[in-house]
Amino acid sequence: MKYLLGIDIGSSSVKCSLLSIESGVSVGSAYSPSTEMQILSPEPGFAEQDPEIWWKELRNAMAMLADECDFKKNEIAAIGISYQMHGLVMLDKEGNSLRSSIIWCDSRAVEIGNNAFKTLGEKFCLEHYLNSPGNLTASKLKWVKEHQPDIYKKIHKIMLPGDYIAYKLTGEMRTSISGLSEGVMWDALNENIAYDLLKFYDIDERMICKPVAQFGEQGFLIEKAASELGLSPSIPVCYRAGDQPNNAFSLNVLNPGEVAATAGTSGVVYGVIDKPSYDDASRVNTFVHVNHRPDQNRYGVLLCVNGTGILNSWLQKNVFNNKSYPEINTLASGISIGAEGLLCYPFGNGAERVLENKNPGAQFKNLHFNRHANPHLARAAQEGIVYSLYYGMEIMMQMGLTLSTVRAGKANMFLSNVFAEAFSNTTGASVELFNTDGAQGAARAAGLGAGIFKNEKEAFAGLKILEKIEPQKHLQTQYEEAYQNWKSNLSF
Repeated sequence: MKYLLGIDIGSSSVKCSLLSIESGVSVGSAYSPSTEMQILSPEPGFAEQDPEIWWKELRNAMAMLADECDFKKNEIAAIGISYQMHGLVMLDKEGNSLRSSIIWCDSRAVEIGNNAFKTLGEKFCLEHYLNSPGNLTASKLKWVKEHQPDIYKKIHKIMLPGDYIAYKLTGEMRTSISGLSEGVMWDALNENIAYDLLKFYDIDERMICKPVAQFGEQGFLIEKAASELGLSPSIPVCYRAGDQPNNAFSLNVLNPGEVAATAGTSGVVYGVIDKPSYDDASRVNTFVHVNHRPDQNRYGVLLCVNGTGILNSWLQKNVFNNKSYPEINTLASGISIGAEGLLCYPFGNGAERVLENKNPGAQFKNLHFNRHANPHLARAAQEGIVYSLYYGMEIMMQMGLTLSTVRAGKANMFLSNVFAEAFSNTTGASVELFNTDGAQGAARAAGLGAGIFKNEKEAFAGLKILEKIEPQKHLQTQYEEAYQNWKSNLSF
């Protein structure tokens, strides 16, 4: 028996999935830690994680996977990596991490990016980078240069989180074009490194890793990594991608008009287009998609709301005394649409691009002590997350994206009937829930990259729809009224 290994480096946990090449179905998965990984916040708006923690949890997850699945070391044919986007990892010449990674929800570089957007010219940035430099990876590096020059001087290479894991696996310091694009270090107009932005930031371009093809041999498992993970050396790493482009891939969202969604720690809607379109205010982001080629334009338009599952988690810990999520969902389902006037704005996890990089904090509005109780908080939170996503989807539709069917893995917030119903009826889209996740997607992609699967049809043979939620006219009317009420009370 031969398998493909998918690794998903999240900010909450590290997950590994083993995919049977023969059946195209996952035969086992494991994640670590069992509780969420800590996000360090040394100052308000800061968010960091030690890259070594990701490696430690990957070792733990692989040990658990080995206990769960009866596979031999030499039965892994290829490895694929999915990872949390926009993070900054800095290595010295010996390959040691110089400081904690500044991760995706960190807000410290907002003003740096906004200044670059204005000074270089908004039209220039959008035409070349498809985004404002905003709070993305290149701007975070500029922050380090300005505020921690001693660390900056020691940098040999910078990486995204998945590049770091690939380095630990293979010993190769490499990145991808899709990765450079997500860090605003890729000039989409000239199909090259974003030299103008690097020059403006006075960043040494030699710090940028050489890109490898998204699919294909990117290096081979070295002895040390193989020993730590319980694998055989020389297994090829054949794919890497940020979590949202990879989530889209895992749902077979590869062509114009196809849309994927996910609602984990953050909530994301990701749609594929074939032209480098952008939002003038850069409230949603356009990146090079995983299957982009010189002869085939594929761009992903990404809407991200930082405060999604993390709001649900906060409520579970601080309001619901650690009740299970199914119990909380049951409480929410007992409250009518609109939560009897209680409104939730889930913007408490860093600067929100969709709010033009404002960081207003999360809010509950119209809370009445004699009317509302915990179930109302649960309902309002799930609706507020949906409404926040739809607020961004309206921008995406103005860019020409069609919302008729949205695909998602049956996981995280989509396990809640309240959330799935609210999502379908607010957006008016059919929601298809699949038996997949980011780790499985990375495994399938590794199979394509290794040439084990001849085409996408073979790669997705094991992908199955588990549930389909259709919008209902009578519910759409109620959700439209609730959404307009939420929108009219939005302030930031």
